[in-house]
Amino acid sequence: MGLKNSVPHHWAGRRAVGCKVQCNMVTLPASGFDGLDYRKNVAWTRLLKKKLLEELGESRLPYMTPADADFHQLWKTKYSKLVFRKSDTVPEELHQMVQESFLTLRKHDCFFQDLVRIKGKDFFTPVSRILIGNPGCTYKYLNTRLFTVPWPTEGYEIKYCNPQIHDACKALIKLNDYLHIEAVKALQGQNLLESKETEDNPVIDREQNFATSLREKGSVSQDQSSICVPEDDFTSLNSRTSYNVTLLNYMDPLQMLYLKQEPYFGMGNMAVSWHHDENLVERSTVAVYSYSCEGSPVEETYDQKLQGRDPAVWHVGLKVAWDIETPGLAIPLRQGDFYLMLDDLNMTHQHCVLAGFSPRFSSTHRVADCSRGTLEYIFGQCELALQNLQTDSNSGALSLKSLETAVVKQVEEIHNEVEFEWLRQFWFQGKRYLKCTDWWLKPMAKLEEYWRKMETMCFTRISVVAF
Repeated sequence: MGLKNSVPHHWAGRRAVGCKVQCNMVTLPASGFDGLDYRKNVAWTRLLKKKLLEELGESRLPYMTPADADFHQLWKTKYSKLVFRKSDTVPEELHQMVQESFLTLRKHDCFFQDLVRIKGKDFFTPVSRILIGNPGCTYKYLNTRLFTVPWPTEGYEIKYCNPQIHDACKALIKLNDYLHIEAVKALQGQNLLESKETEDNPVIDREQNFATSLREKGSVSQDQSSICVPEDDFTSLNSRTSYNVTLLNYMDPLQMLYLKQEPYFGMGNMAVSWHHDENLVERSTVAVYSYSCEGSPVEETYDQKLQGRDPAVWHVGLKVAWDIETPGLAIPLRQGDFYLMLDDLNMTHQHCVLAGFSPRFSSTHRVADCSRGTLEYIFGQCELALQNLQTDSNSGALSLKSLETAVVKQVEEIHNEVEFEWLRQFWFQGKRYLKCTDWWLKPMAKLEEYWRKMETMCFTRISVVAF
């Protein structure tokens, strides 16, 4: 029986003496890899949130929208690493391709709610998602590993279930390339503008003016580059904007039975709570393209006398992390707008997504930290572990080359990682990826075979110790 068909029965409650503690479904082992660090971070975040809410009591913090007189000044002084671009700055052809790709993927049922664990309880995310990106890459959030539906990539044979899905993935890699170029420009522009900055120009105008002066899709000119970015720094900027995955999101707020209320500012319904994006390359830029399905009667409700944000319109909310002095921002997101979170903004600030009335798609492009999240990495780990396994040339019997504690510990840590971080995570999510492509089946079968060999090594060691 294949491993994928036996996960719930063969693995649930499995205990291998001397190997790992009993675990159920995708629960992490008691120690190892990044599970412990993740739980520490979650506990620390809960403590900070509890203290902040206790200090606030029944009051709410102030926040600003573009309708407020001091909005641009606040953006300039406290949120300058957020860059916003209106839809009319993006080529119309690209808009059309990307928006059609969203609708195509939804038509083929390619968006899924993820089962995640928050505060010790399991929840389905209100937002449905799909991860698209470089072949063999994965991305983790809320301790759940997602596997990319690979976009068309030279040197890889990728069979899509439908030509329309191929076209959708191709459109998204074009968006990815466009946002990479825009992010590099924005980082270079930020450095250049900081040296020439005047206090009178609001951030949104400065950014748009700079974008206008850089119509070419290539890098800034050599003269400008020498002013603001040395060559070594340019290489760093390029690597911190080379997106390897995009996490696509979809939600129809009117189909949700309940949406959580924003707790600090009173901003209204949240589609996604306050957070930092996880598992990214340090100081990398996050790019978000937004597409709300505008035009429904319920959305045209804006009232000039309305206090705060218009609840019919989707917004991105930002705040300085764990700060009660600085007002927050709520920025409306119209069809085809995109924004960039530059440099360390994702670390120093938090953001949330505030729901409007209409359905919305978004494509969130990230430089995922794949140091431990690619097939190349995990296959390398497996091959390292199997170096301790040898086969007798005459009898064919398997035995271990070394029983040294350090060697045995390393092998079993890799064994754990393959099982809990890869195989369980993949098969627990069922056959969702088969709606798009069967690309992952062969590498997961290979990984399953590695797991079986390490399982043999585990029981071989137990038999040696027992006798």
